[in-house]
Amino acid sequence: MTIHSSHPFLEPESERDPVRRLRGRLGGAVSLWTCGEGSARAGLTVSSLMIANGSPGHALALVDPDSAFADAVATTGNAVVALLSWSHRYLADAFAGTAPAPGGAFTLGTWRDTEWGPLLDGASAWAGVRLHTEPRDVGWSLLLDAVLEHVEVGEDREPLVHRRGSYVRPHPAG
Repeated sequence: MTIHSSHPFLEPESERDPVRRLRGRLGGAVSLWTCGEGSARAGLTVSSLMIANGSPGHALALVDPDSAFADAVATTGNAVVALLSWSHRYLADAFAGTAPAPGGAFTLGTWRDTEWGPLLDGASAWAGVRLHTEPRDVGWSLLLDAVLEHVEVGEDREPLVHRRGSYVRPHPAG
């Protein structure tokens, strides 16, 4: 076994996709989108997210079109969008499919059912959303445009932020 000081599968800089590199420099809060109920639940970690103010407000997200979540949300038409905290790093990786989750990613947290889908206990903020339009392809992603039907915002202690392929801790305000 060899311990690498950098990512062992990272392409040489000259071969990296410049669009993906630009997107990685934007950074953003890590959210968890979940939908369904019982054994038909699905979820996906999403950091390509924008909230559009308005009446009603909208959540716009780019998701993996090949994910189980993309199929499930197209069927249910609604989802929970929960903002994750620093303590949720492993859970975020499990829902992104980059960390193992024996028994499934939903075994890694405590959940309560809402009318929009399963909600992670301890999420600092969350929204219940309903798809406004049919999901559509945008580049290599699927664009979800969802109306914000319910929003709860709590204390934002240690948000989970993703930038350039890694989780980072934002500097404290002040």
